[in-house]
Amino acid sequence: MVQRSTLLLRTVVVASIGGLVTLFVSWSGGGVPSAHAYHSAEELAEYRAGNGALSVGINTYFKASGNCSGCHGHDPSGFAMTTVPGGVDVNVADDWRSSMMGNSARDPFWRAKVSHEGLVNPGHQAALEDKCTSCHAPMGRYNKHFLGQGPYSIAELEQDETALDGVSCVPCHIQSADSIGILNSGNLKLDTLGRPLYGPFGGPDDPQALFGAPMTAFVGYQPLYGEHINDGGLCAGCHTLITETADLSGNLTGGTFVEQATYHEWLNSSFNNKEHIDGITCQGCHVPRINDGVVLSANYLFLQPRAPFGMHHFAGANVFMLNLLKNHIDELGLTATETQFDSTIARTNRMLQQNSLLMEPAMADRNADTAFIEVKLTNLAGHKFPSGYPARRAWLELAVTNDEGDTLFHSGGWNGSYDVVGHDPSWEPHYDMISQPDQAQIYEQVMADVNGDRTTTLERAASKLKDNRLAPAGFTSTHYAYDTTTVDGVPASDIDFNRDDLGVEGSGSDIVHYHVPVNGYTGTLNIRARFWYQSAPPRYMTEMFAYNSTAIDTFKTMYDHTDNSPVLVKDANFTDLSTAVDDLTELGVRIYPNPVRDGRLTIVGLSERVLGIEVFDARGALVARMRPNGQRQWAVDLPSAEGTYLVAIRTEDHVFVERVVALTR
Repeated sequence: MVQRSTLLLRTVVVASIGGLVTLFVSWSGGGVPSAHAYHSAEELAEYRAGNGALSVGINTYFKASGNCSGCHGHDPSGFAMTTVPGGVDVNVADDWRSSMMGNSARDPFWRAKVSHEGLVNPGHQAALEDKCTSCHAPMGRYNKHFLGQGPYSIAELEQDETALDGVSCVPCHIQSADSIGILNSGNLKLDTLGRPLYGPFGGPDDPQALFGAPMTAFVGYQPLYGEHINDGGLCAGCHTLITETADLSGNLTGGTFVEQATYHEWLNSSFNNKEHIDGITCQGCHVPRINDGVVLSANYLFLQPRAPFGMHHFAGANVFMLNLLKNHIDELGLTATETQFDSTIARTNRMLQQNSLLMEPAMADRNADTAFIEVKLTNLAGHKFPSGYPARRAWLELAVTNDEGDTLFHSGGWNGSYDVVGHDPSWEPHYDMISQPDQAQIYEQVMADVNGDRTTTLERAASKLKDNRLAPAGFTSTHYAYDTTTVDGVPASDIDFNRDDLGVEGSGSDIVHYHVPVNGYTGTLNIRARFWYQSAPPRYMTEMFAYNSTAIDTFKTMYDHTDNSPVLVKDANFTDLSTAVDDLTELGVRIYPNPVRDGRLTIVGLSERVLGIEVFDARGALVARMRPNGQRQWAVDLPSAEGTYLVAIRTEDHVFVERVVALTR
């Protein structure tokens, strides 16, 4: 049971795969991946044309991004916000504007979900809107609260130019250092006294003093060094969401539900740079580093480049919503262009396809009746995958065909309705072993109401029916942050979920075992494994679409006209070379040891009948070969990677295949 006292002390948040809350120009920790995507030629043309002016809204405490972009946006002279050397445009305003952060207040799915929650429990509508706008429209909501006029409503948001700027520059850069990692669920502590804006430069070891006069004179804020701007806990207030549980009559039960806790997932991982010297912060992935110098402000030619510089890409995983926004720019009143959205979509796809997952399929064994296939999935992210909002899911597809291309087995495919084929009516359980085509391994969080029935209404969430999302490396059930990041619905019999060969927690992986019936087929098997990600599954929308409001109906129309195809994260193919395992005793050949523990494999009993020996890895790649020249034995050093290897011994009329397992040395 989640204890509020512990949450208050621990709650911090990392930016989820779907987006980040904070705007940074730097990071901390080691091992940060280098960025490689700058503005395209098309984007630069858009910038030079001056299209999509940012908001210049102002209220008592906040100023929108257009007030910042004069110095930190595109510089027509090419002096500021470009790399030195190279002159590549990396301005923060134009990277941010096509992110989910820049469009948080106009996000039609969020608007529809707030409306849905209010329709389910009308008595809670005012409180729900005030709570939800605290993160999606903080400059409007907090301005009203600071003036003692709360709560804040969606109706007010729609007329509030400053609030419509979403998660903009100011509300992130004025967060108080003494609130880092403490607050949650939209409760933010913002420094308004003295009107500071914290950044990563100008610290005690910085040889360059801050030049703050222009910011103070033109926008009324004082730039200050803030070490905490590099701490992932800066996002805690919004990306840790704990909801109060209501029963089916709308009565609060006194219970709570942890809807998302991405930072706790990171904290409970080997990526945690507070506990692991080689860890990496959330900024290290989502605000990618370049070591080129960058002049941070236009119009002041005496300024010197600063380095390193973090680009405000905020790439997560929400490709679907980015495409939807791109397709409805005018209707939603967005400032980003199609070209800018294309760049953010490309970065998001790269995040999913290059930095999220390692997939390793292999043939573990085979007989005349069954092919035993294993697919190992390893989470490369610093938090669960998927992470964040509970609609998000990922799943594994496996297809097996014969040498004529006929399908022998297919699990985890998806149909024209963008749903997983064979999905159970309510929710699909976690599988350790799959033997039927209507079974599919789906990694997701499934919420339950007070009666234990599946729900997608956040305020009705009381418990989890399932949370088998892939854990990050280093994740354990004994870590102090486990109470907000529990694994649910994974049976104890699944001994390799987040465990290594010795049963030790923290592998960050799962092995899905497929028992594929082959019904006497002895020919070649072609195996294809694919891993898919989807941020807005149709099944998740069903409950909300049963209600009607302007916000819900508007989103449904956009949803129905947007391609909801899942994103292909990984795709791997291999061909099983064996035609059933034959007994090598016929040849008088023995292969030992099996399993191999030191990498050295020995083959004895060779005769003139043996024409050649080849060793392949599980994907069919040749790793060793020999042609006997009278010798009776052969010793071969296998590659360092653990796994299954195939030893093919060729005679004039046959190929004998033996599987050998190599363990970690």
